[in-house]
Amino acid sequence: MATSKPTNIVYIKNMVCNRCIKVVKEELENLGVRIIKISLGEVETELPAGKLPMKKIAAVLEENGFELLEDKKAKLVERIKNFLIKIIYEEEKAISETHKFSGLIEKELGFDYNYLSQLFSSLESITIEQFIILEKIERAKELLKYGELTLSEIAYKLGYSSVQHLSSQFKKVTGFTASEFKSLAANLRKPLDKVK
Repeated sequence: MATSKPTNIVYIKNMVCNRCIKVVKEELENLGVRIIKISLGEVETELPAGKLPMKKIAAVLEENGFELLEDKKAKLVERIKNFLIKIIYEEEKAISETHKFSGLIEKELGFDYNYLSQLFSSLESITIEQFIILEKIERAKELLKYGELTLSEIAYKLGYSSVQHLSSQFKKVTGFTASEFKSLAANLRKPLDKVK
């Protein structure tokens, strides 16, 4: 059931935002790498990976806080993380309460969810579900800090069944209520690549 990916895709760990995409694009172009397409965690190049200056690429990525992924399992886990981040942070519409992340992940990656779940847990030391909760709470922190949405609107946007459910998870993860967090918000957000 696995979908094969082209060999001209380079996988990069810790590429979690649009700024990351910009930095990686600039650095690779400075090395003379011709980029066809770039997205979170993936760079499609004109040449196959085997014909690229991989040592130079690895060094420049490391200088910028990224890591070249060469292990197939690590690449797969990074694809899961980047896919989830994209859904949680970039979706314009609210995440549905009935959003089945397992089905979406399975469809996106072309592997059985149970396999992906076990692989993720073995490499990340947390479950996919725990990762989703942590990312949703980080997104909630961001939205609270901006102050443009009510807690009810944030709960809806992130696919929580109720404000109480969001509040309960928020308190469990951060140790603060949403109100307490709002007053302390400036220093509590983590960079996406540090969430784990």
